Amino acid sequence: MQRALLFKMLIIGALTLLICIPMGLINAVIEERTKFRDQAVESVANDSVREQTITGPVLVINYTDEYDELVAVEGDATGKQKLVTQSTARYHLVFPNELNIEGSLITDRRYRGIHQVLVYGGQHHFSGDFLLPAIGDLQRSNPKSRLTIGRTSLSLGIEDVRGIKKIPKLDWSGKMIEFQRSPSLRAMASGMHAPLEAMTLQAPERVKFSFALVLDGIERQHFVPIGKNNKINMKSNWPHPQFSGRFLPSPRNRVINDTGFSATWDISSLSTNAQQQLTDLQAGVVPKEGMAAGIDRFSVGFIEPVNVYSMADRAIKYSLLFVALTFAAFFVFEMLKRLPIHPIQYLLVGLALMLFFLLLVGLSEHIEFALAYLIASTGCIVLIGFYLSFVMRDWRRGLAFGTGLTMLYAALYGLLISENNALIMGSILLFAVLAAVMVATRKVDWYQITKPESA
Repeated sequence: MQRALLFKMLIIGALTLLICIPMGLINAVIEERTKFRDQAVESVANDSVREQTITGPVLVINYTDEYDELVAVEGDATGKQKLVTQSTARYHLVFPNELNIEGSLITDRRYRGIHQVLVYGGQHHFSGDFLLPAIGDLQRSNPKSRLTIGRTSLSLGIEDVRGIKKIPKLDWSGKMIEFQRSPSLRAMASGMHAPLEAMTLQAPERVKFSFALVLDGIERQHFVPIGKNNKINMKSNWPHPQFSGRFLPSPRNRVINDTGFSATWDISSLSTNAQQQLTDLQAGVVPKEGMAAGIDRFSVGFIEPVNVYSMADRAIKYSLLFVALTFAAFFVFEMLKRLPIHPIQYLLVGLALMLFFLLLVGLSEHIEFALAYLIASTGCIVLIGFYLSFVMRDWRRGLAFGTGLTMLYAALYGLLISENNALIMGSILLFAVLAAVMVATRKVDWYQITKPESA
């Protein structure tokens, strides 16, 4: 009996490892479906519009720096000099003193096959003021340089200009100016600019501005807090926003409910390097972190609260635990009741447990994840319970194992919907299972069980 017991344990261990093959295949299916979903997002983005990042507005003052310089006359050995006028093209960036953005977005869905992608559209109202510098405050090559103000424009960076639905008009201190395509800053990959009238900059001056931007995007909206003082109010009908980036909205001014959300960000230039980062990018200076570091920004995500593929991927990670616990229960029952269970029967039950995860992925692509989980788990529990009632030669034993599987599936669902508490819940589950096994076998004489039967 001792050798038979050891042999049976080795077979069970081998079957557990064998189950890892379909487990790996199902995991590959989940990864493949995840890629299909990502391709659906990319397809919608290619056909319509991508995630949007709004940078600005920034006032760009171009000017010419001229000064006279004595230089040696070429080819003259006597050292004779002549007066030459040197000219250098320069620019000066002015960031908003106060920048207020009021945004209102409406979400919708686009479909690629069975996959759905969230898109959004709405209006952003920009307002604030710029403190214009005096011409004497601009950078110059020489204290005696003569500065001539040239083209001046207000530049706004937009990640994907296809999302601009109406040409905005800038209210610049009461004057209406229509925006034109392309930004006037190379640090902004794409966007638009409003050409302003020539400025004299004889003295510092405060100028107010405002404009409305109707913009569409997909899944995420990003903002760069470029002003000295930034206040951004956002509201939407989407009830599951995901706030991310370098800054989170103020807890006091954030409301999320079934009808949507509203949130406010108050960000000062003391808490962000956005101005310096944009200035460096414009000058061609690569940050120490590399170009991928980009500019400080924050985001609002319009995504589904339950990603069926990430949930299924998390669930499959517990599949080996399912199989191990089920096989352990079979083995304990086999030893206590001396009712042999064939390795093929172990294998069939293990495959039925694996089939649950495949059913979960397939169903959740078409219906709500919770309902898909309920249908898939119920089907597997009924199948396994029915089968075990014959294997164990008693319908009550099959019902008992079915009840145990129900509790196990319920515990797994709790782990899936409570990601932050997954570790503690998983630890408690394992402790409870071990405690149940120890209590059930507390009076078992294992030496007697493993003793050879008398002839």
